[in-house]
Amino acid sequence: MPATLAMFMLLGLMPMGAAPAAETAEFNAAKPVWIEGRETEINLNAGFRALVKMDAEQAAAGGVLRLTASTLYRCFINGEFLGYGPARGPQGHFRVDEWPLAGKVRAGVNVVAVEVAGYNTNSYYVQDQPSFLQAEVVSGGKVLAATGGADFQARVMTERAQKVQRYSFQRPQIEVWRLNPDTDNWLADPAATLPDAVPCAETAPKELLPRHVPYPDFAVVPAVKTVAWGVMTAQEPKKFWKDRSLVNIGPELKGYPEKELELIPSMDLQRLRTEQIEAKDAEGVVLRLDRGGFAIVDLGANLSGFPQVRINCTKPGRLYVLFDEALTGGDVDWKRLGCVNALTYDLAEGGYALEAFEAHTMRYMKFIAVDGGIEILSSGMRLYQNEDTKRAAFEAADPRLNELFTAARSTFAQNAVDVFMDCPHRQRAGWLCDSFFTARTAMALSGDTRVERNFLENFLLPKSFDPLPEGMLPMCYPADHYDGVFIPNWAMWFVLELEEYLDRSGDRALVDALQPRVMALLDYFKPFENGDGLLEKLESWVFVEWSAANNFVQDVNYPSNMLYAGMLDTAARLYGREDLKEKAAALRETIRKQALKGAFFSDNALRKGGALEVTDNTT
Repeated sequence: MPATLAMFMLLGLMPMGAAPAAETAEFNAAKPVWIEGRETEINLNAGFRALVKMDAEQAAAGGVLRLTASTLYRCFINGEFLGYGPARGPQGHFRVDEWPLAGKVRAGVNVVAVEVAGYNTNSYYVQDQPSFLQAEVVSGGKVLAATGGADFQARVMTERAQKVQRYSFQRPQIEVWRLNPDTDNWLADPAATLPDAVPCAETAPKELLPRHVPYPDFAVVPAVKTVAWGVMTAQEPKKFWKDRSLVNIGPELKGYPEKELELIPSMDLQRLRTEQIEAKDAEGVVLRLDRGGFAIVDLGANLSGFPQVRINCTKPGRLYVLFDEALTGGDVDWKRLGCVNALTYDLAEGGYALEAFEAHTMRYMKFIAVDGGIEILSSGMRLYQNEDTKRAAFEAADPRLNELFTAARSTFAQNAVDVFMDCPHRQRAGWLCDSFFTARTAMALSGDTRVERNFLENFLLPKSFDPLPEGMLPMCYPADHYDGVFIPNWAMWFVLELEEYLDRSGDRALVDALQPRVMALLDYFKPFENGDGLLEKLESWVFVEWSAANNFVQDVNYPSNMLYAGMLDTAARLYGREDLKEKAAALRETIRKQALKGAFFSDNALRKGGALEVTDNTT
């Protein structure tokens, strides 16, 4: 291949045809259920199990496990990981997954188990909604087990501590586990009893939606090497780092107040100091950690998913699994991004295969044996990323370009599991504006608009976005914004993306269904138009970009008004509104007359003495 030639092969990349604005999904028999009287408890984790008998014909056919839940679930068949979900939907709507069972079930009794985290916590990642599980096993057209009757037993998963701190301002609770080697027997052993079984009650019926988006890539990637080990010692910090997600718990940021927490890993970890660290590049070794010992392993690249570690606990005690995307001074700084990048395991003596319930992003994991003895046999990650990106291939004579493509594809895959996210770790939030650009990448790498369709449909279906002002769209969604904060600029980007989505997909039905949302958004902005037609004194978080430009967003911000003109033009083209086209043209002319100073536009104008004064700010 000539050095200057790059080949970009996009396989089967044809736009999707038009689709209905909102479809529905249904169960044959299953009803939504939860632990009786506890569906609104914060961070209540429940386990559900059915013993499903299959004859040889049913086992050969396999069938499916169909389910959805609030907030998140992880499901198993005969103790083996099966799936994780659901794909996120809008407030009051839940997307239904169907996991094939072919090759995973046997003739006789099969154990179908589902763990559900019911967070009931507002966040940028998942929504604050009552907990439930709705699940059924179907084979050959026959329902073999379903929630809502006697088929599924339930238990409170007391092995996951309930009253723990949030992971971050943007995400719900961390994981603290208290385990013995038999804790997970109920997932796999038909003979294992559930002495802690509790009654369930049927909950209110749910609005169900199809998943639409591809099922994730769950490949397991082993750590490539150990890069360091050493010793931790005790210390007492002069001042503790306390994130707002720990100290600002209340009606606008739900969780358990600090004084009610069972333990606070973010405080306990600050009482540990890395006393001795030895750089070590080793592969395939068993890491033996005594009291205070630690080891750091490298996954080889930043990956997103569920960190795993297989261990033998030789002495009861606590194991911390810390993680980050980079090493800081050769160590893992678990609080570098203002999150609690830590998994806590209190372990009895015995063997364990540990895997996080929540998805995280990392390259490095640090294992600390606080007060026990740990043998680390292997470690790695179960990926949680978009599967469709494997359809695109790139090859160039310059290996550096190939490396860039691989990194770009991996970045997209980690940020597009079910909606477009701006980061797969600290927030896992579906941000507007970011989505405008990510959607372009999605078409190039996956050749379809399935994730984008879900992303946009999520803004279509809710009855309202309370407590936001009427007509305004959330800055990220699905999410709960109890503090009432929104970014007016980001709502404008929604309209711009909608036009490009139509070009990519041909999905006129969804665009037309969203017309009332777009028109309500335009109505929201009208009261902010001054005598010149410019938006003035926009409310909440007026955001241009992460630069000095954001220091000059009041009273009239010209970049915001340029975006406003673009939104008006886009709405005019989408919905045949000549009046909006004329309004956009007049707005642009006003901006040029007021703000263009030589080669640059001024950032803003201030209202002084009743008159606008254009500033000299030209960032």
